[in-house]
Amino acid sequence: MTPVHLSHFTVSSCLGHGLDAILTALRQQRGGLAPCRFETVRDLDTHVGEVPKVDDFPLPASLAEYECRNNRLAFLGLQQDGFSSAVEAAIARYGRRRLGVLLGTSTAGILQTEQAYRRRDPNTGALPNDFNYRTTHNTYSVADFVRRWYRLEGPAVVVSTACSSSAKVFASAARMLAAGVIDAAIVGGVDSLCLTTLYGFNSLELLSAEPCRPFDVDRKGISIGEAAAFVLLERPGESLDANAVLLLGTGESSDAYHMSAPHPEGLGARMAMAAALRSAGLQAADIDYINLHGTATPSNDAAEGKAVAALFGDRASYSSTKGATGHTLGAAGGLEAVISALALQHAFLPGGINTLHLDPAIPIQYLTANSELAPRRVMSNSFGFGGTNCSLVLGRAG
Repeated sequence: MTPVHLSHFTVSSCLGHGLDAILTALRQQRGGLAPCRFETVRDLDTHVGEVPKVDDFPLPASLAEYECRNNRLAFLGLQQDGFSSAVEAAIARYGRRRLGVLLGTSTAGILQTEQAYRRRDPNTGALPNDFNYRTTHNTYSVADFVRRWYRLEGPAVVVSTACSSSAKVFASAARMLAAGVIDAAIVGGVDSLCLTTLYGFNSLELLSAEPCRPFDVDRKGISIGEAAAFVLLERPGESLDANAVLLLGTGESSDAYHMSAPHPEGLGARMAMAAALRSAGLQAADIDYINLHGTATPSNDAAEGKAVAALFGDRASYSSTKGATGHTLGAAGGLEAVISALALQHAFLPGGINTLHLDPAIPIQYLTANSELAPRRVMSNSFGFGGTNCSLVLGRAG
């Protein structure tokens, strides 16, 4: 594929608001997971990655119909790191019809529906009149909100393929840019905590009682987090700073092995990674670091471990950053693409935290401490329920 420039990016997670917060935490190997006290939850023994002060960012009155936690989190994220200024500059360059909005989410504003059900009419069971499914719960709500906030007139899309959602939007945007449909795109993902995911994953017996421990032999499952990640994608200019980050390749696959479990040999994951390498015109030996999907469930880590070991062996370094951020579900692909971009720009590899005893059955060079090795090219993996997979290859311009 033709490389695409990540001309501006930002991320907010349980590690704090904006790039400085997440970069500092990763440098210090500090996580943001805490015992779950979210909303009314008092009976789940688990840790979550809650973004601080989301409720301090209510939406502007003109967009009040979009009011829900997911869109507040999006609004919070858009106000970090000068991202809105970069979007306005892109609008000035290209025009409002030439910017696309492509975002990933899983549950979107479902918390708003959960709260509305508590306020149903006791006699009729009707939901309250102020509940608006289209602008809150609906998965498209977040892209519609972002599009209206910037008064954009180009295409807007939401991808909701579980945990690969906000990685797949990079591939979709790259295709739109290559086809000449748009000149720039706001991509990324927003996913916020809600009771459906917390109790749903608990019913699947996938929640860890302790902060998650990816690739640890004693891993017990995931810690759910929330995040807002935004990237402005554009075609590369004639001269790029050596520090600029490019999207070099994307790979997507669907192994359709099981509704909630990966192929045990990591077949779909391997297909996505191989496709990303082909897309970038690279060999496995060209990748220095892989930000693993690394959910910390026994089956997911085992399958991904087999897939990366078969394709990359011990030539690359690996880690999962979900021990720090939690699994942010539909926002994970965007969040981890930004982390990968930070690793390229700041010349370090983030070690995974909470992992005490590496699983000896997974033969890869998993980092439990930061490395000062300056990567040239990295891969970010995102694998979703039902075997919907996506791998991204990012690299430095210089």
